[in-house]
Amino acid sequence: MKQYVGVDIGGTKISVVKGNERGEVLEKLRFENNLCMRDAVSAIVERVRSLGDAEAIGISCGGPLDPTRGLIQSPPNLLGWDDVPIVSILEEATGIPAALCNDADACALAEWQFGAGRGCRNMVFLTFGTGLGAGLILNGSLYSGASGGAGEIGHVRMERFGPVGYGKSGSLEGFASGGGIAQLARTAALECLQRGERTGFCTCREELDSITAQSVAAAAKAGDPTAKQVYSLCGEMLGRGLSVVIDLLNPERIVLGSIYVRASELLIPSMQAAIREEALARNAAACEILPAELGERLGDVAALSVAINQTERTVTK
Repeated sequence: MKQYVGVDIGGTKISVVKGNERGEVLEKLRFENNLCMRDAVSAIVERVRSLGDAEAIGISCGGPLDPTRGLIQSPPNLLGWDDVPIVSILEEATGIPAALCNDADACALAEWQFGAGRGCRNMVFLTFGTGLGAGLILNGSLYSGASGGAGEIGHVRMERFGPVGYGKSGSLEGFASGGGIAQLARTAALECLQRGERTGFCTCREELDSITAQSVAAAAKAGDPTAKQVYSLCGEMLGRGLSVVIDLLNPERIVLGSIYVRASELLIPSMQAAIREEALARNAAACEILPAELGERLGDVAALSVAINQTERTVTK
């Protein structure tokens, strides 16, 4: 069975894994990304070499990237990673062909090949974690766009004013992401405190900065009305954003990661109501909305999927 190497580069941790064509991880090497860029890249090269030969190397990393030239171009969570030619570095060091993909696209490939998107030809994956990005599988292949920037739905402005996400107030990421939920919750908690009230996720001003999407979800699941309102608004905006995707791309499935996997019951009622109101009924009926299946394995399998996809593209050329 063919074997592949995947490199998942994150702001806090880097994973280097070896796996097979079924997306099964056979070996995994993980280390803290507290190194300067040069040392981190050297550590990646060392670990990739230690895993031996492979058909291809897949690299998954947050953007901005230039996948065509294999460059990591100053992602906000990777200080000092400015125009790093990671593909050529690994190819020259190992003699193995490599490919680079942004993390949303890589996760889309993984869920399409091995997760909730199996068996369909048109699928959209939304990260729905700290931020909100999308990977697009259209007509049975990954669609990246003219400059590798397709799928940046988090940047779409939903309201003129609102929480900031993706550098834009009122953006979909501002309303529907971990950072956005925390912003919405801080505003709601401050309003409660100014009225002399408390919420289940914030009892004093000193706690405002420690509010997270997770703490708000816990309070909402425990019945806190303010927390439930925050998630209801998030779900509504998410539904409005998904309606654009449904009508524009007419996918068979939309797969949502992270927050949706953990808290879908808080989002579904208002999300579905917004879709019923905004999307064409025929298109909405053709689209399943599902949580991601791969869970904690997603990052590793995503990097492997980039390698597998690279090999398949090379074979079909």
